[in-house]
Order: sequence, then structure tokens, then C-alpha cells
Amino acid sequence: MSTLSSTSAPRALVTGASSGIGAATVRRLRAEGWAVLATARRADRLEALAAETGCETFPADLTEPADVAALADHVRAGGPLRSLVNNAGGALGTDPVERGNVDEWARMYEVNVLSTLRLTQALLPHLRADGGGDVLVVTSTAAHGTYPGGGGYVAAKHAERMIPATLRLELVGQPVRVIEIAPGMVRTEEFSLNRYHGDAAAAAQVYAGVAEPLLAEDVADAIVWTLTRPAHVNVDTLVIRPRAQASNTVVAREG
Repeated sequence: MSTLSSTSAPRALVTGASSGIGAATVRRLRAEGWAVLATARRADRLEALAAETGCETFPADLTEPADVAALADHVRAGGPLRSLVNNAGGALGTDPVERGNVDEWARMYEVNVLSTLRLTQALLPHLRADGGGDVLVVTSTAAHGTYPGGGGYVAAKHAERMIPATLRLELVGQPVRVIEIAPGMVRTEEFSLNRYHGDAAAAAQVYAGVAEPLLAEDVADAIVWTLTRPAHVNVDTLVIRPRAQASNTVVAREG
């Protein structure tokens, strides 16, 4: 792991930071002067991100309780934490419910829901300790509506959405903001490729004819905007889509 020198800058932990929205968020926060701890499973990707941005890194698999505990210990040892950005997640498959792969449904629940739960539970006391902070969860528009072939991912994201929705009620009056960012169609290098099990042609078809899908940087911009509002301002839920996407099933495609 790499280590960032001590600083009085606000400090954030970003999960799923090896690519896509997570990496873009690390870059944007660092550009804004934040100290950032980036975590993901792939140490080599984290090392490259650290070389580029000067962030701190800690490789971890958030589906492993021991890794979560080790990461939380590292966070606590490093000083105050202003913001926890729960971004790690992903989709697997597009099977209809009737033929849904149960193992993939379970994996999506583990990666999207239980990983967010474990890390949030581990770090909430630390966020409170220095006068408060933020729990931000990156969900999806799949957390707000369904679509054919999306049952497993939709179910996982609906469940993940209930973490910030419930936590906000339970922590009312405490100095902790709870924020949900729900992106729609975002073209990143890996999300659809992973969903289609490495089938690059199928992954590319997701964005075919869409003039301007969102980019990871667009979502990172939204994340950082919510985190940098005055402390009394809580952005409960921010849904962000490309102009070409009106809903999970209605998308303007050229040709």
C-alpha cells in the first residue's frame, strides 16, 4: 500500500477506486485538495492511480470481512475521516427472472449490498468522532425502477438504496450526512463488459446509437458537489442521467 503524508485537508475513503466512477472520484477529490484513501481489489491499478494523483491506497476485497476490518483499522489509524464514498459494486448477467443465475444474484447482493453495509457499520463511529462526516452511497437508477433482464441487479440496487434511506432516518439529529447518488447510463471501461462476461460486442451494444452517455467524470462531479455543500445541506438523493435517457427503458438512439 502507499501512504500519503499527513495533511489538514478533508479526508475521504473511496471504494471501487481501481476504475470507472471510483477512479474518477479519486482524481476529482485530489484536484479539489482532499486527502484520499482509495481502495479496490486490484493493487496494480491502485498503484497506478496513486502515482497519478498522490492518493493513499489500501487493497481490499470488501466481500471479505477480514479485509473490511483491516481497512477500517487503517482508516482509523490515519486520522479523521470526512467522507466515506461507497462506490464498489457491479452487475452480472441479463437473464430474465425465470432463468436468473442464482449464484450471480447472490454475488451481486454481496458486492453491492453487504459490502456497503459492512464498511458503513465499521466506519460510522469514526465519522462521528471528529464532529461528523458523510456516508455517500453510489446506487443506480436501477435502484429506482426495473427493466427486462435487470432483475438481479435491480434487486441488489434496491436493497442497497435502503441502506442510506433507512440510515438517514436512524441518524437524524446526528452530525452525519447520508447521501445517495443514482447514475443512469454511464459508459465506463468495465461495467457492461463485466455484466456481459467479457463479451465486448454485447457490451458496446448497450451504448450503440446513444449520442452522449454519461462518463465516469460526470458522476464524480456530482459526488464531489454533494460532498462540498455546507455541512447543514444534505443532498438526500441525486439521480443523474444523460439527456438521451428518459428512463431505464426509454433511450434515444440515433438510427
